[in-house]
Formats: sequence, C-alpha cells, structure tokens
Amino acid sequence: MPEPTKKDETPNGEKDKDDDATTNTPSPPPPPEDANTAKKLSIELPMWSLGEGQAPEDLDKPVDTPPLSSLLIERPQGGSITVGGDISFVAKVEAQDLLRKPTIKWFKGKWMDLASKTGKHLQLKETFDRRTKIHTFEMHIIKAKDNYAGNYRCEVTYKDKFDSCSFDLEVKELEQSQSVDIRSAFKRSSEGHEDAGDLDFSGLLKHREPKQDETPEVDVWEILKSARPDQYEKIAFEYGITDLRGLLKRLKKTKKEEKKSEAFAKKLDPAYQADKGGKIRLVVDLADPTVELKWYKNGQEIRPTPKFIFEQKGTQRILVINNCGLNDDAAYSVAAGEEKCTTELFVKELPVKITKGIEAVKTTVNERIELECEVSEEGAQVKWCKNGVEVPTGPRSRYRVKSDGLKHWLIIDDASKEDTGTFSLMASGGTSEAKVQVELKPLKIIQDLQDMTVLLGQPLKMHCEIFPGNVPGRWYRNGQLIQSNDRINILQRAKNHRLEIVNSTLHDAGDYTFVPEGYSQSLCAKIHIVDPPRVHLESLNFPDNTVTIVAGNKLRVEIPISGEPAPRVVWMKGERVILDSGHRVRAETFPDHTSLTIDIAEKEDTGNYKIVLQNEAGEAGASVKVKVVDIPDPPEVPLVTEVGGDWCSMTWEPPIYDGGSPILGYFIERKKKQSSRWMRLNFDLNKETTFEPKKMIEGVPYEVRVFAVNAIGVSKPSEPSKAFVPLAVTSEPTMLVVDDVTDTTVTMKWRPPDTIGAAGLDGYLVEYCIEGTDDWRVTNKELTEKTKYTITGLPPEAKILVRVRAINAAGASTPRTLQHSILVKEVIEPPKIRIPRHLKQTYTRKVGEAVNLVIPFMGKPRPKVSWLKEGQTVDPTQVTIRNTDCDSIIFIRKAERKHSGMYDMKVEVENHVDTAIVDIQIVDLPGPPQCVKIDEVWGGNVALDWTPPKDNGNAAITGYTIQKADKKTMEWYTCIEHYHRTCITITELVVGNEYYFRIYSENMVGLSEGATQTKDSALIVKEGMQLKNPEYIDHDFKEPPKFTQPLINTFAIAGYNATLNCSVRANPRPKVIWMKNKIAIIDDPRYRMFSNQGVCTLEIRKPSPYDGGMYSCKAINDLGDALVECKLEVKVPTQD
Repeated sequence: MPEPTKKDETPNGEKDKDDDATTNTPSPPPPPEDANTAKKLSIELPMWSLGEGQAPEDLDKPVDTPPLSSLLIERPQGGSITVGGDISFVAKVEAQDLLRKPTIKWFKGKWMDLASKTGKHLQLKETFDRRTKIHTFEMHIIKAKDNYAGNYRCEVTYKDKFDSCSFDLEVKELEQSQSVDIRSAFKRSSEGHEDAGDLDFSGLLKHREPKQDETPEVDVWEILKSARPDQYEKIAFEYGITDLRGLLKRLKKTKKEEKKSEAFAKKLDPAYQADKGGKIRLVVDLADPTVELKWYKNGQEIRPTPKFIFEQKGTQRILVINNCGLNDDAAYSVAAGEEKCTTELFVKELPVKITKGIEAVKTTVNERIELECEVSEEGAQVKWCKNGVEVPTGPRSRYRVKSDGLKHWLIIDDASKEDTGTFSLMASGGTSEAKVQVELKPLKIIQDLQDMTVLLGQPLKMHCEIFPGNVPGRWYRNGQLIQSNDRINILQRAKNHRLEIVNSTLHDAGDYTFVPEGYSQSLCAKIHIVDPPRVHLESLNFPDNTVTIVAGNKLRVEIPISGEPAPRVVWMKGERVILDSGHRVRAETFPDHTSLTIDIAEKEDTGNYKIVLQNEAGEAGASVKVKVVDIPDPPEVPLVTEVGGDWCSMTWEPPIYDGGSPILGYFIERKKKQSSRWMRLNFDLNKETTFEPKKMIEGVPYEVRVFAVNAIGVSKPSEPSKAFVPLAVTSEPTMLVVDDVTDTTVTMKWRPPDTIGAAGLDGYLVEYCIEGTDDWRVTNKELTEKTKYTITGLPPEAKILVRVRAINAAGASTPRTLQHSILVKEVIEPPKIRIPRHLKQTYTRKVGEAVNLVIPFMGKPRPKVSWLKEGQTVDPTQVTIRNTDCDSIIFIRKAERKHSGMYDMKVEVENHVDTAIVDIQIVDLPGPPQCVKIDEVWGGNVALDWTPPKDNGNAAITGYTIQKADKKTMEWYTCIEHYHRTCITITELVVGNEYYFRIYSENMVGLSEGATQTKDSALIVKEGMQLKNPEYIDHDFKEPPKFTQPLINTFAIAGYNATLNCSVRANPRPKVIWMKNKIAIIDDPRYRMFSNQGVCTLEIRKPSPYDGGMYSCKAINDLGDALVECKLEVKVPTQD
C-alpha cells in the first residue's frame, strides 16, 4: 500500500510516555532551525486524518484509495474523552481462512509505533475465541492526557494481505475552578501513590479537596519566572517547597507568556497545506514596513526564483511558492530584524490514476511477454503485482520494469508456466489487472530409456532425448526423487538428459522414471543390479572360526551373507544336510544372513559345519567349527595322609573327564562328621592336587571333599573322605631347672607345658645322658604326674644332661633340655638372708594382734638358724619359731608390749654365717596427761598448762584433745583436737559462766582411755578494762608497670595466624596499648588483643608481607608506664 506523503505530528509525550504531560499554555516561538533540524507540529494545531491525508473539512469528500483486503470485520471507531478518563478501541479479524495469527500494529500519526509506548497509560491486549475463530485486538488508554489527542491508525497484515483503518481521539480539558497553591502542590506526598514526588496532578484531576491553607502572600510562580536558574533552589527552600525536582519539571513544561512582537503585527499561521503542483501564499503583516525581511526554508535563506516569488502589499509581505512539490514540504521562517516567526508547509500528493489498463496475454513457454499500462502523471511511483504479491525486480529477477513518460512496462523475457496468473499495476489512484496464461509446447520423445542389468560396483549410465530441448526434468527411483551428489551426476545438454552413477549399489536397483517438467508424460526403465554370493565370516570375530558353546545352552550362529539376487544357502555337517525343519538342530536363511540353531547343545554337536551359497552370479562356501564344552567330572575320593592338632594333609586324583576345557583348579570343603553344613576352605583356586586344611578343632571328627573347576564352571563334589580326628601333642615343658644336687642324685623341677590340647596330659618322661654321648636313658619307667623328679644312682662327679617330655594320647612332646651339664657333686652355697622390704623398718603391731613373719634365706647344705632377743635366747613359750630349708617363721598369737624389741637372726652353713635384725614394736593406747592446771584467767580467756602422760603406749604422743564443761551442766564440748603443745589459751568463753577443763592424750593408736581434769574451775567475770587492739600499717602493693616477659622477634608465614606475647606486672591494673611502627592499633578487624592475669597477647589474622614491621606494647597506670618492642617478619611460602 503506498504510504501517505503528508507530515504527521510528533506527540509531545514521546520522551516520557507515562508521566511527561504537555500543558495547554502557549509555548514560546522556537529558535532558528538549520537544515538538519527535524520538523515538529504542536499538538494544539488543527488535526486531520493522517491515514488518508485529508483535512478535517475534506473528510466527507470521497477519496480514491487502493483496494484493501478485507481482514478487519470490526474496525476501531473514533471517540472523545476528558483528561484523566479511560477509553478502549477494538479491532476484530476473522481467522476462518488464516493458518496463523495475523500481525497487528497500532500507530499514532503516520509513523509512531505504539508497541514501544506501552505502560501504565497505554495497554495492548490480544485474545482469540476458538469457538467463533475471531482474533480480538484491543488498545486501552488509561488516564488520558491532553497530548493524547490526535489521529490513530490500525494496520493488520497476513502474508500478502493487508488492511488498515484510521480513527481520531479527542481529549477535552477539565474545568479548573480551584486555584493551585504552588507551595502545597510541590510538597512531597507520603501516601506512596504513583505520582508521589511530583506535582499532585492526579489529586487535581480527581477533584480532591485541597487543604485549606493560608493564601500565599506572594506569587512564587512569578518570582520563579523572573529568576535565574541558579536561584531556583534558594527560592524553593525559602518558601517551603521540598520537591525541587518536581518544581523544575513543572516549570520547564509551563509555557512562558509571549511577549508582544514589535516587528510583526500578524505572524505566520502555525501551518499551511497545499496540493502537489499547486500554489501557496505565506503572508506576514509587519508593524514596521521599513524592516528588512528574510525568508528561510529549513534554516536556509530563500532567494527569489520563478518558484519562489516575493510580493509586497502595504505592510504585508507575501512568499508565493509555485508548482509545489514534495521537496517543498518543509519548515519555513521569516526574520524581521532580531524577531522571527515560523510555520510548516504540508504538501498533499494527488492520486495517480490509470488512463490505459493492462491487456490479457496468452502465450507458450520460452516466449517474451510485455505488459503495458499508462498513468496520468509522468514519473509516478507504481507497483507491479502478481496474484496480489509485489513482483521482484532485482538484478537477478526474471522480471524487468521499464517506464517512459506516462507508460510503464513489465517484461518477461523467457516465459515459463509459473508465470501464469493475474498481473496488476497499483497506483495511488487506482489499479489495473490482466490475466497472463502460459502453456507448454507438445512433448516429443526422440530416444526412450532402456532396461539394464549391471554388476554390483560397476558404473551405471542412463540416457534419453526429448523435444523441446530446453525443458528441464526430474529423475525418480521407485517414486523417490533423485538428487545430485558425489556419486550421482544429473546432466542436461539441450535435448539430451543423462543420469550417471559412479559405483552402483544394491539400492540403485529399481524402476527409474524421467519426468519432463510441466508435462504429464514420463520415460521409464528397469535397472537390475546383480552381485555374486559371499560369506562374511570376518565380521563374527571368532578365533579360527571356532564357536564355543556350553553344553545344555542354546547356540545360534548368525553369519552375514551377501548376493543379488538372494543366494540359496545349504548347511552341512559331514555328508548330512541340515534342514530348516529340524527339531533340535536347524538352519535358517534370511535376506542378509543365515543362521545355525542348536536348541540344547550336546557333546556330539562338536564338529565342522559347511555353508554353500549359490545364485545366478556364482557360488561361494565357508566352514565353521563348533566346540561344545561342559563342567568336569568330580575328582576321586580325597585321602588324608597326615593329621595334626588343628590341621591335616590331604591329596586326590584329577577327574577323568575335564569337560573339554582345561582344569583351572580345585575348591576344597570340610564339615564336622555330625553336621550337614559344608564350609569352603579356599576362595582362590588351588592349582595343585594337595591341600592342608587348618584351623580345625581338636578332638572333633571331620570329613573333606573336593570340587574341580574349569572355564565352564564347577563340577559336582567328590565323595567325602574317611572321617579323621585332629589331635596334637602338648608343647614342651617349661622352666626346667636344677633343684638339688648330691653326690649320687640330681633333683629337677619344671613347669607344665603352656599348651596341653584336647588330648590332655598323661604325665612326664625324664631322660638323662652322660655329657659327650647320645645315649639317653629313661629314669622313670612309669610316667610321673609331678613336676619334680629326683634322678638316683648317678656316678659321683659325672656330668650329665637332662631333658623332660610331656606325654599324651597324641604322643610325646618336644623335649625340654637343660642348656648346661650338671656336675653330680654336692656344692656348698654360703647362706644369704633375704629380709623382706617391710621388715627392713620397724615392724609395728597393736597389742592383741597376731605377728607372723616369714624370713627367707638361702644356703647349702641346709643352714642352721638361731634367734636372739636383746642378746637373750627367745623364750619359746612367748614366741614360736619354725625353720625350714629355705625360710624361718616367727609367730606370736597375741602380741603384748613385752614382745617389743630387737630380734637377731643368724644363719650358718659350716663356716659361713649371715645375720639380720628385725625390730618389732607392739604399741598401745597412751595414758592421760599429768598435772593439768589453770595458769591464768582474764576477760573471756583461760590459759591451761599440763605435762605429757607418764605412759605413752610405746609410741610417740601425736597430740592432745582439750574439752570444756560449764559447771552448771557439766556437759563436755571439744575445744580443739590434735593440739601438739602442752599449753593453750581457751578464748571466747561466756562471761559469768564457770568452766572445768579436761585433756586427752593421743598417739598412733588413738586417744587415751581416760582424761585428766582440772581440779579448780575458772570463773569468767566482767572487768572494766578494755583490750586495745594493736594497729597494723597495711602494706602498699602499688607499683608502676614492669614487663616481666618482653616481646620476642618473630617470623610468621603469610596466610597463617601469628601471635605476639608478653607479660606485665602493675598495680593498679594498667591500660595496655599495642602499636605497629609507633602507630596505635585501634578497631582493626585484622587484629585481636587479649589480656589475662597480666599476660598480653596480640593475634594477627592471616598476615601478609604488608603486616611486617616493629610492634610494641605499652602499659600505663597512674604510677608510670613501660614499653617493649619486637620485630615481625612475614614470609611468603614458595611453591616448587
């Protein structure tokens, strides 16, 4: 559709589609414009329909428009609303014949697409009713502003169809009866509505009642209009206006009052309109006729020409523009001195009419077609269409367009059947149509296609010849279109058509057809591809073409074959042919493979199978070997050759039949004879035919069995072996030593074996031999159960070796042999008393307790033991003494104090003597203290004095217990216990009471049975004297800070926390300050400071080389300060 050439207005809301509304106050004249300045038309100018290019007064006149497709079944209608109101426009499109949704665009004016302006004031909505199949498109205008008025257009497009509709919107102003207080209007709203922070126009539109404030004393608007921009902020704060941003917005939009022109009595109209080719007069009335006048077009000065004529009538100055063209559509201005007024000229293009239409054409293919049409205007823009679609006229197009004056041609040099259709020429004032029919020339077959038989892999060439020669065609195989590729070449030279296939395949066989384009006739031929039969055993990947199958399983061998036509296949085993109807063994043949199936493989199926293939192209054969394998037979019954305490040794023979696969190993199992549960002994295969089961229980009968294993599986178990019982001899006796030696005997001692086992221990066998011989002689004919034995009848001064064996049902154990020889001769051993450790000190017992002391000694022959007490022989009636070969025992059944004393023990062996002293102390309770008396009584205090007891109970006095009693009650209360001195002062006695005192003595046994009481009593009387407490001067602990542990130079690793420590002593507690490079560390999150009991710690979190430097710690209190320093170096670890 040709676009209208008239200029349309640009909405003032384009910059801010939602909020920037334009007021109705007059705007000042625009500044001078250059040639590149875009023209704009104020929204207050008289409006006319932009879609049709007519003024409002011409709306009722008929206009010639190009025919449009009737897509819209309901068109949007114009309307009128007030400012702030809502309105909706609806367009409907029927989708009965549409395959997809049509495209719709909403415009304001000529070019503004409203799809990019949607927001809170403009919404576009699309719906589809599946029942009626109608698309509904809606445009909603919400809270309309005054600049929303104007002409709108709706365009609907679907493929080559197009429809359009224009409509007008009128926005009326509200009557404002209330005055606006600028100071209240530009105070920010806290209600949080959409217009918060801007001038509350929404409140004015909704007729909100403004708050009744006092009438402004001054007109702030007038002050702002006359003020400079840099004074706006000061004026706003002076008059309480907080929303400065909204004030500046409003002030910018407010049109300033136009000053009365001094040069012009009447200015140019805001806009002019003229028809194309017509004449227009721009008139301005001067106030001062002597002023020099200059006219401008798009900022460029206009010089007088036949097109532009300057006229003068009195004070009027007239610019006449002749023969208006589209390039005259521009902005014009006139300057009189320093004043200037502007206007815009809109040139309306007249519709181009068709004076001579297109004539219908009927021709054949390859002929030239010329379509001619004549219009009413030279150089007019026209559009050629075919079936409603514009004809492409590019350099590579088959269509050429030519024009000469009023005539226009569409030329088709080489017509084809696709050129048949309705061609039309569209001008702005009409359309001309004509039908073009292109028919084919009759087809003549000069050479037809021939049937062919081709060997697989050989080239295939097909050829035909038709007339006319320039007719293209298509090749088909079995009805499928053939496309050219690397293997297939399709050639055409004039009337010759060829199809060449480089390497033929089986897929190339079939019915070939050549169809000339545009004709119903076709050429046909049959191609047959043959291939000798082949057996493809290499694809099976079987070693030596051998197939191995486990007996009892199903075998299916599929062997790929090839050949065209499909070959006949015969399977044979020896001279026997395998049929496809066999029950257990059968052969089957398929187009691309043949198969041999054995449902249940048996040992007899092992052998060579031959395959023979035949077809008309030749014969082929191959053979496949089938090997049937199975699990082996069970091994022979195992034999147990040796039995130990928890093990045995077994052997067996391999199975007679290995199942066609080598024996890989054996599994061994055992069980207790009374049990039915077998236990596997090895989880890794045993390669040998011998095995040693271990970890069996002694004395329990066992059986063993064996499984054979090959690659197929595990055989059945062998028969169980004969039952056997594991029994073990004991371990050797332990700690064999010589107990005694005489001139003819040797006494040996030993300990039982560490391990005896389930067979128990029957006794011991003692053997000896003369040193230097191997003649071991048994000394005891019968087993001895004791662990001590005396060998008798030995030759004096002979050297013998001795060994001992432990005997049980399993046999004799390993002998325990004495490591050195024994000289058969009695040896004198000097006596040695071994005093127990607790008898090396005084042995203390209480009276009445028993005393039983065992004192061991050594010596040979048997020593003589004697005891003395304080140099006197021990009274056997008081103390019982018993002596043995190795010890002496002192026994006192009931100890008394007279048994205390020093006991001398003497042990004699011939001339050898050893002595020892045992100190025995028998202790008892002490007696009471002596001579307890009251030395002095003063105030509430009583001084006591006494002498130690006469009888201390044969033990040192460890303390005293002092008690007091009131003379009135004579109830005794303990004042102090475990007191060590023999004098004491009892304090805090009650004034007016009279007291008696008694004292107990105490030793290691306990308190004395009785206590010694004071003969006299102590009366506590009230005296007038007052005790003056001595005055003590408190020690001054204050001291200035002093570091007891200084800081130490430290190395730290980057990325790992580091700590610095020191300790300080001061009173009062000092204030600790950490510094880095003499600068105090305060509130730095990378440092943490601790102070506990005078220990000061600085922790540096993940230091970096930047954290290195001199660190110091300073302690300050009222008495002084102290400072310590150290150096911290941070090293970065290197990576190898």
